[in-house]
Amino acid sequence: MRWALVLALTAAYPLLVFASLGHVEPRTMALLLLVLGLLRMASGSGGKVQARWIVAGALLLAVLTALLNRSLPLKLYPVLVNLAMLAVFAVSLMRGPSIVERLARLTDPHLPPEAIAYTRRVTQIWCGFFLLNGGVALVTALWTSERTWALYNGLISYGLMGLLMGGEWLVRRRVRARMAAS
Repeated sequence: MRWALVLALTAAYPLLVFASLGHVEPRTMALLLLVLGLLRMASGSGGKVQARWIVAGALLLAVLTALLNRSLPLKLYPVLVNLAMLAVFAVSLMRGPSIVERLARLTDPHLPPEAIAYTRRVTQIWCGFFLLNGGVALVTALWTSERTWALYNGLISYGLMGLLMGGEWLVRRRVRARMAAS
């Protein structure tokens, strides 16, 4: 249940920060990052190395925000999340099985070699997405208005993620049909 709260707060984070800017001091908003970090630790996801890094990063950003009373560290959280996701997906490619293969095996434990190759390719595409999305998140944090930052990180990036998921689902249906026909 706590993981759902962490997920919801992470998704709503850019909009919460945007709504608070100009009304609440950034150091007060650092509490949100602190809560996210502590909830992530309490949810049991703190055991994995990547999860520990994102918790440490969130706590560092919270401390920097509190000390500097500036919004920039708050706006860097989406960059941190994208870097963490990139690391998780990339490490799974190096160590295997890939994240997408693990997810696919939840519904079909006996994947043929063609499906394993497909899942590796999809994992590579997600790595590219997290790299690009994290780069745009960084650009919006450093060089755009808070409104643009919130629009991209609180809406557009989620829309792009949904498009990627939906597009992959359509491609997967075609690939499965082709594999079944051969």
